[in-house]
Amino acid sequence: MDLERHDYDVVVVGAGGAGLRAAIAAHEAGARTAVVCKSLLGKAHTVMAEGGIAAAMANLYPEDNWRVHFRDTMRGGKMLNHWRMAQLHAQEAPDRVRELEDWGALFDRTPEGLISQRDFGGHRYARLAHVGDRTGLELIRTLQQRTVALGIDVYMECTVTRLLTEGGGAGREGGITGAFGYWRESGRFVAWQAPSVVLATGGIGKAWKVTSNSWEYTGDGHSLALQAGASLVNMEFVQFHPTGMVWPPSVKGILVTESVRGDGGILKNSSGNRFMFDYIPDFFRKETAETEDEADRWYTDKKNNRRPPELLPRDEVARAINSEVKAGRGSPHGGVFLDIASRRDADYIRKRLPSMYHQFKELADVDITAEPMEVGPTCHYVMGGVEVDPDTEAARIPGLFAAGEVAGGMHGSNRLGGNSLSDLLVFGRRAGVAAAEHASKLSGARVEVAEEALADAGRAALAPFERDGGENPYAVQHDLQQTMNDLVGIIRTRSEIEQALERIEQLKVRVANLSVEGHRQYNPGWHLALDLPHMLLVSECVAKAALEREESRGGHTRDDFPAADAEWAKINLICERSPDGAVTVRRQPLPVMPHDLAEVFEELA
Repeated sequence: MDLERHDYDVVVVGAGGAGLRAAIAAHEAGARTAVVCKSLLGKAHTVMAEGGIAAAMANLYPEDNWRVHFRDTMRGGKMLNHWRMAQLHAQEAPDRVRELEDWGALFDRTPEGLISQRDFGGHRYARLAHVGDRTGLELIRTLQQRTVALGIDVYMECTVTRLLTEGGGAGREGGITGAFGYWRESGRFVAWQAPSVVLATGGIGKAWKVTSNSWEYTGDGHSLALQAGASLVNMEFVQFHPTGMVWPPSVKGILVTESVRGDGGILKNSSGNRFMFDYIPDFFRKETAETEDEADRWYTDKKNNRRPPELLPRDEVARAINSEVKAGRGSPHGGVFLDIASRRDADYIRKRLPSMYHQFKELADVDITAEPMEVGPTCHYVMGGVEVDPDTEAARIPGLFAAGEVAGGMHGSNRLGGNSLSDLLVFGRRAGVAAAEHASKLSGARVEVAEEALADAGRAALAPFERDGGENPYAVQHDLQQTMNDLVGIIRTRSEIEQALERIEQLKVRVANLSVEGHRQYNPGWHLALDLPHMLLVSECVAKAALEREESRGGHTRDDFPAADAEWAKINLICERSPDGAVTVRRQPLPVMPHDLAEVFEELA
């Protein structure tokens, strides 16, 4: 087998914010480090996080602090978050933002010259450090520049298809020994021998038909970890961002940043009613404006720290929009109207929301300074991911780490806007440090990658070429996306989830019979054929966990169990893979929160 080989201490899979921050940390800890990414360096999905980085820097509100941010994050996740991850995130986020500034990030400023911070849903205070509505792009630019300056090796347009372990292949036989993959351009195989691998592969959104996610988000990291013997947590919780574009069809699902609502945008139905006032949950009423007059005053006078209902957590807003559309009060193309034109002048909109202005102008011929946008929910983020140690981001397989969206536990059942960027900075750094430390401990006792494992990984990757007249990968992908969209979407029922699982079993047979034509060079059909098993495996995890959790909480809504259940509030669901390849789901009690942290909720009530 023609195979390119490399030897490192730490291999980071993924070059978004979490991956680059992990690589920088590992390199600075003395590890020989490489980054492997499916796309081009700088073309990470992190750039879609446009609104800001959540961090209690207290630049606008001196009373903001990490304890308030911790409380907001736990409440946003409906208390299913791992308390230690939420604590570390809230405590360390301000330092990670200042670090970016030291490395050259150009944040918007307050009149006093401090980093500006904006409001976002679920946050008590304005705490999102931002760069217009291009914050994720600036974050990636800064981390990318530092990665290159440090001389870290980057393997672009290269896909990892398997994690290798001491037992020889994929399985629970021992610690990590490396990874196997291929160059997307040439199809040539490549192997990295390394005692530490950090997964930073992002999410799973391409398993759904309508999504804000780009083509890379096929659940590779979730699936690779599961196949290697790691466990996944909270996979039933999938966030449908309330505002994606709905028209024209070619751009359906593309993200409309929460910054539009954070800067004053309001939601209206086809009758022109500001409907979010009808959907304020009792849980939020203490901190949410209860009349439109109060909300209008909040925009000009924030002394009461009130929130307009458009800034409720994303799961609440998404369900409200879904209800309006189902009730026949939607916009002409099946969404609702997001209006900032009547709230802010044109210069303000173009300055604060330049990307949104150009996006709608170019893609939908809509001038958002003069007319409302049509928006609707789009599959955006998965709260579930690899179960990791909160302090080190280590999975249960020695040498395997995960950070960013591919890791679970931090966000519980629902992620607050802005927490994704601070999450990847805080835990990307921690994963990189821990990965380097693990590799250092094994420096004199490394296990070689087994030749048979490499040969087996190569055979599996080439299998679609060996079949004639098999299934078309694009047809299978279409059917999987339609299944997840229709049956495991924003609203779920037992009968629909069971139907989805039946279809997934049928799709497994079809995926095992995928065939592609041509050769390995420039072959997108082959690339998809290798992505589809990952997408199918994570879809099964989502569906089985959604079937098990008989309540509605955060990003998981069961129409047949519409209320939250106090008993389910004590339980995380863990997905594992049995030796025969079947996905199993077990219940696991939440870790007990220390008394001093539990007191935060009483102090800030």
